[in-house]
Amino acid sequence: MESTFSSPAEAALQREAGVPGLLTPLPDLDRVYELERVAGFVRDLGCERVALQFPDQLLGDAVAVAAQLEETTGSKMFILGDTAYSSCCVDVLGAEQAGAQALVHFGPACLSPPARPLPVTFVLGHRSVALELCVKAFETQNPDPKAPVVLLSEPACAHALEALATLLRPRYLDLLVSSPAFPLPVGSLSPEPKPLERFGRRFPLAPGKCLEEYGAFYVGGSEASSDLDLDPDLSRLLLGWAPGRPFSSCCPDTGKTQDEGARAARLRARRQYLVERTRDARVVGLLAGTLGVAQHREALAHLRNLTQAAGKRSYVLALGRPTPAKLANFPEMDVFVLLACPLGALSPQLSGSFFRPIVAPCELEASCNPAWPPPGLAPYLTHYADLLPGSPFHVPLPPPESELWETPDVSLITGELRPPPAWKSSNDPGSLAVTPRPQLELAESSPAASFLSSRSWQGLEPRLGQTPVTEAVSGRRGIAIAYEDEGNS
Repeated sequence: MESTFSSPAEAALQREAGVPGLLTPLPDLDRVYELERVAGFVRDLGCERVALQFPDQLLGDAVAVAAQLEETTGSKMFILGDTAYSSCCVDVLGAEQAGAQALVHFGPACLSPPARPLPVTFVLGHRSVALELCVKAFETQNPDPKAPVVLLSEPACAHALEALATLLRPRYLDLLVSSPAFPLPVGSLSPEPKPLERFGRRFPLAPGKCLEEYGAFYVGGSEASSDLDLDPDLSRLLLGWAPGRPFSSCCPDTGKTQDEGARAARLRARRQYLVERTRDARVVGLLAGTLGVAQHREALAHLRNLTQAAGKRSYVLALGRPTPAKLANFPEMDVFVLLACPLGALSPQLSGSFFRPIVAPCELEASCNPAWPPPGLAPYLTHYADLLPGSPFHVPLPPPESELWETPDVSLITGELRPPPAWKSSNDPGSLAVTPRPQLELAESSPAASFLSSRSWQGLEPRLGQTPVTEAVSGRRGIAIAYEDEGNS
């Protein structure tokens, strides 16, 4: 089971976190980090204090980039290197603490809208792309020139998609080019007609066309990537893309292609397993994995309502970046739900090595909402905002008297029949943590207390009123390996 649905426990001990990448030569800084465009962004806003956000692998170039921008613009630059959550999200809170008037985000980005208005520009990077090799790879994977195909890429290769499409369009009739969905500036009006936005990208679909009709050709990744260390951006695309459509990837350096159908099926099987684990769970820990992305408060309230309607107990935990050591302090939780951006919820380190499984909000929705479509028909939504009211994918909870709550359900993991959830509103007195007994005693019915009572060791017993009162005496002195009264032995 471990080799199929999770990574081995030794992977967490062997993984190196925060390893800096190679330094960029000084003559290439302007091209790699687009310093001329960034300097124009700062001068146009007239900012005196600007925050520069770098991921761990780019921190080696942070000082040189900040020094060159200060010399060019005359503004004060602040380096944000250690973000509280995922580095792909805009660290608005860190920028506000530095008193910054704007922020420049370097490296891969989830492009989620920030929770607070702040001028932001993104530098995704420029990875070299062998266009001729990618053209040959595309023609090999798509022999039919009439088949509709979308060109996708990792963020650092997005600059080469238009050039690749120019070489392919003379032969292929229905070729769609995606582009990064950068958040619109504060106060700007959205274009009309508004293009479709999915997976952090914009798709300029023609009238009458649907994205589910297209296959996908992804430019990015490497030849050595496996299922365990798969890029979260590619995982988001594989999970959310239409299962019946072809999906292939191409390494931009060598042009080697790979059919991603089998890998997508394994990812969906893993996610369906997590849905079953969530259905069996009685106590759910809601991890506040982001505070800088818009609508995180509404999403947290939505998840709490879901767990309550399904008869589960939930606890909200704000722990920053989740680690196995942090979450091991809450053994009474059956499953954790990470409320984060799409890339943060699908990060490779979340695939294993944790004491309890970590699921995404979409999986909690599928396990707690009986009106959610069955597997194979329901879309996999990577952003929690798609689950909220107002979204075209929102599925409201059935009313308490609906027959959907009484539908028999059997666990595919334990084989036992799951009891129907006791639908209770927040005003129901039966949902209180303290319940009076006929003997006028108070019994705490919280899951944490029930879990503690089932453990063989519960800590030191207070024994109130059973221990005689004595004066304080001097205790032992020294350290545990050799107290002073133990001699030289």
